[in-house]
Amino acid sequence: MLKKVLIANRGEIAVRVIRACRALGIKTVAVYSTADRQALHVYLADEAVCIGPAPARDSYLNTTAIITAALGTGADAIHPGYGFLSENATFAKMCRDNGIVFVGPSPEVIDRMGNKSQARRTMMDAGVPVTPGCRESFHDAATAFAAAKQLGWPIMIKASSGGGGKGMRVSVSKDDFVEEFTIAQRESQNAFGDNTMYLERAVMDPRHVEVQVLADTFGNVVALGERDCSVQRNHQKMVEESPSPALDAATRERMMADAVKACKAVGYTSAGTIEFLLDRDGNYYFMEMNTRVQVEHCVTEFVTHVDIVREMLCIAAGERLSFTQDDVQLDGHAIECRINAEIPEKSFMPSPGTITQTHLPGGNGVRVDTAIYDGFTITPYYDSLIAKVIVRGRTRLEAIEKMRTALEEMVIVGVHTNLDFQYSIMENETFRAGRADTGFIDKFLKGEV
Repeated sequence: MLKKVLIANRGEIAVRVIRACRALGIKTVAVYSTADRQALHVYLADEAVCIGPAPARDSYLNTTAIITAALGTGADAIHPGYGFLSENATFAKMCRDNGIVFVGPSPEVIDRMGNKSQARRTMMDAGVPVTPGCRESFHDAATAFAAAKQLGWPIMIKASSGGGGKGMRVSVSKDDFVEEFTIAQRESQNAFGDNTMYLERAVMDPRHVEVQVLADTFGNVVALGERDCSVQRNHQKMVEESPSPALDAATRERMMADAVKACKAVGYTSAGTIEFLLDRDGNYYFMEMNTRVQVEHCVTEFVTHVDIVREMLCIAAGERLSFTQDDVQLDGHAIECRINAEIPEKSFMPSPGTITQTHLPGGNGVRVDTAIYDGFTITPYYDSLIAKVIVRGRTRLEAIEKMRTALEEMVIVGVHTNLDFQYSIMENETFRAGRADTGFIDKFLKGEV
């Protein structure tokens, strides 16, 4: 087993990894920016190292500072969490070159699956369903437009290095293609330093359904059911649940089998997620692979009783998976609501500030992953996610009612949050009926559902 793990992250995921390490008897090292001196993960870790000023580029994205901290504290592994450097192949290679275990897949696999157009081609070769589109990628609008005319509209324009909804635009006709392509390419260049784009036919108002996978270094790959992440704004997830109300048993089995096939095609190890789009006719298509732990891993943990972060650490230590596919049974229904410090009525504008009072819900089947506490200051430098409320019920309706109760009980004073907004989703009839697709939030805001 690993002896000491440095967590190259902050917030609730850093706390989550520290707790998993502690349960395994592994020492932990926290890294923090000057803005996070009083952060909970700094207090909980066995050691803590300041790695730079508040801006992420100078701290949590400062690969040299993080590697130096790991070497200086004698850490034999680094867990990157999600975001920041979690899908950075160069950083994973730096870890390997310095004799540090990267808790995740190899740099080669990260690189292969991180390039969306390359990942798409890999899945096509592996026989995993993909949306109709172009195998090649594009760097200029004119060449892309010529290919678009062959593909047909509506078209999804995507950044090859994209994520989080950046560098993604829909062209509904030839008249808006060049403009949408140019905007998406500019977003990609600004966010990822890469202007490589690719095209695929747009699946209009689909469901977003993803499969959680775990794979060890002995060739064992297991799919842990699916999550429905259709409730999202600007391609950012807000509510996740497992299992998906849109899948029947046969489709679930096929989707999990394709997710396992995708992992084996690239020699994947560690935790990962295969994301699919599900159309109105029940057809699903590979969208992308996230080569890291997901924010919403908790709902899968609730219905499978598998500690995903623990398994990641054990796989990184060279151990086999502690269970097989036959052991995976979905038990009940779980829902997660992301709680952000933001103002929904002002286009979800972030709301930094100092939290003066908190009360977190609890009880049977209720879990809250967070790093906030009374007196904690939420700075404007990082993502506005401050907590995740996860509930489990015997049925979907029971889980929804339990989530309503948890949100009613939760108190956060000092900053604006989306608590009331999330509560209103739980009361919405379209959501309660299990019919929410990726266009749900836009329609919800307009009062159309």
